[in-house]
Amino acid sequence: MISQTNSYLTSVIKQLEYYKNLGDNTFKQLTFEELQWQSHEDANSISIIVKHVIGNMLSRWTNFLTEDGEKEWRHRDQEFEDTFTTNEDLIAAWETGWKCLFDAIRPLTEDDLESIIYIRNQGHTVTEAINRQLAHYSYHIGQIVFLGKLLKGNTWEALSIPKGNSTTYNEEKFSKEKGRKHFTDDL
Repeated sequence: MISQTNSYLTSVIKQLEYYKNLGDNTFKQLTFEELQWQSHEDANSISIIVKHVIGNMLSRWTNFLTEDGEKEWRHRDQEFEDTFTTNEDLIAAWETGWKCLFDAIRPLTEDDLESIIYIRNQGHTVTEAINRQLAHYSYHIGQIVFLGKLLKGNTWEALSIPKGNSTTYNEEKFSKEKGRKHFTDDL
């Protein structure tokens, strides 16, 4: 039987994979110019949001259990300057950030969850730190998806249940037997 905390770790990894997938599938629909689009000078483009998320990931998840999550080498303000020169550079950096995160989280065990780690000298249990980052990343990935949808307009390919298809989707789900699954298992 899976313990409740092992269930938590499995679930949070699937949830993070889901958010990464939302970003991946947004990038596939956009040109590099669209990734760099800003509504005004002080607004964040998708490219800038990605750079910030990656900076956060590298800082938080490098030596996750042993070092403060806000690294001395992180220059957060520079994350809001778009320095990507190609779509490939952006995707490579995105993959590096996610690799750092998953390399830190996948080896965690139930025994690690109540350990204290620090972010800017503020103590968090590992569970609290994971939840903090999950919320942070979902917030920014929501922005990425929203901007992508805004930019593509009618040519946007839905990343979830397409508008007008809820009834069909629900009929398909309710036609199956009840069972315990993560909602991302069918994606």
